[in-house]
Amino acid sequence: MSDHAEVAIDEIQKTQADPETAERFISEKHIGDRIRRLRLKKSMGLVELGRHTGLSASFLSQLETGRVVPTLRNLARIAMVFSKDLSYFFESEPAAIFRVHRQKDRVRLPQTGVEPPTYTFESLGFMVPDRYMDPYLAEFIPMTEGVEPKAHVHPGFEFLYVLQGELDVTHSDHHARLAAGDAVYFDSATPHSYRCAGQSPTGAIIVTMHQPLQPQPARHQAAGANGGPRPLTAVPPRANGNGGEERAETTF
Repeated sequence: MSDHAEVAIDEIQKTQADPETAERFISEKHIGDRIRRLRLKKSMGLVELGRHTGLSASFLSQLETGRVVPTLRNLARIAMVFSKDLSYFFESEPAAIFRVHRQKDRVRLPQTGVEPPTYTFESLGFMVPDRYMDPYLAEFIPMTEGVEPKAHVHPGFEFLYVLQGELDVTHSDHHARLAAGDAVYFDSATPHSYRCAGQSPTGAIIVTMHQPLQPQPARHQAAGANGGPRPLTAVPPRANGNGGEERAETTF
């Protein structure tokens, strides 16, 4: 348990006899909101949480809305249901993320691992550390007749929206031609590839999620492990304002 959490627990013990101080402390730590987020993340109702904790649904409702002050015993019961340490309720919450990416700051790079490259891309999220998704602006280049696009895989899911032109997307046994305004969503652990379908480049927005939300079939996971297609990865450099460079890993 961190020092901050120990201090917070000492504070809540002292506030049991001071309702006004207790309410202010509970509000500042957003304890009710944290309990509610844990419950909803598990798709759990108040009645179900009550069965697990031995607390009534009405009490839990008041706890989530900040109308009652929790005891450490009650918080410990709730923490155990969600496999959390008691300190979870007292640690400082991460700061909200808000990052603007100016067009002038972006770097356009070619696809790696393929010659000649079949697309170029710009990361739209390179300024966000530890991000859960990666957005890109991609431009697919017309390919020479007889040359087939290289399929690849990576964990997670992918969303693609065509801005202009036409794009052929292959996903295992599925084939689709997308035009401007069309979109596709698929699991990226399955081999997939793209091909510009016209004489002019095709523009698209692509968003990838790093990890799958559910287990993927074993045949998909084995593709890379047995020497099959691997993710196409590039690391675009960007000036960080301190004379150095930031690098953002990109895969789609």
